[in-house]
Amino acid sequence: MFGNNQSRRYLSGDLSLWLLVFSNFATIFLAITQDWSLVSIMWVYWFQSVTIGLFNFIRILGLKEFSTDGLKINGQQTQPTKRTQLFTAFFFLCHYGFFHLVYLIFLLAGLSDGTFGEKIDLAENMEFVFFPSLLFFTNHLFSFIYNKQRDTKKQNIGTVMFYPYLRIIPMHLTIILGFSLGLSLGNIVLPFFLILKTFSDAIMHTIEHRLIRKGGGQSHGSLTPIIHPD
Repeated sequence: MFGNNQSRRYLSGDLSLWLLVFSNFATIFLAITQDWSLVSIMWVYWFQSVTIGLFNFIRILGLKEFSTDGLKINGQQTQPTKRTQLFTAFFFLCHYGFFHLVYLIFLLAGLSDGTFGEKIDLAENMEFVFFPSLLFFTNHLFSFIYNKQRDTKKQNIGTVMFYPYLRIIPMHLTIILGFSLGLSLGNIVLPFFLILKTFSDAIMHTIEHRLIRKGGGQSHGSLTPIIHPD
């Protein structure tokens, strides 16, 4: 995927990618040196995942020009109107938000009943979570601003709505696998999976922005969802 000279120049010049890698390795360093619990790590990545969704919501609302190829509402092909843009943005916000609400309940329940190996005070846990979460927020804010002028081609709005899922699913699968092994084998396996998560994060960041720069005037096939709000 990164074998040609153009790809190498893109990777070396993408400051948002390197800041993302730095944010991940800073989190790994803190997790190891401060002996974080499993749940502290999961909280940090929950906040990162929410941040990704927030900036995608803003991205959808900020599209100046977009296509709706393959995007249907109530079974009808949509037109690239302001109404479609608003509906798509808030549909994404509700759908993505509900997923993270369920995830939030799972994390809160795990804190109170010892699902993650021990009962942990929420306020105490947040002491570890705040700085790396702020670091990821700063990274994604910078990435949003830095790539805004670079990601200028006309987009398919349905595909843009789907990008965060493409981005976070590999990340969370890695976290869940690491979490499961961590419960049985202990925290010794966590650094490996946190590094794996970092590479997953970097690769999906690169794929996302390469797709955006290709533009989305035509449907991306299975990436373009069909929305049924009722």
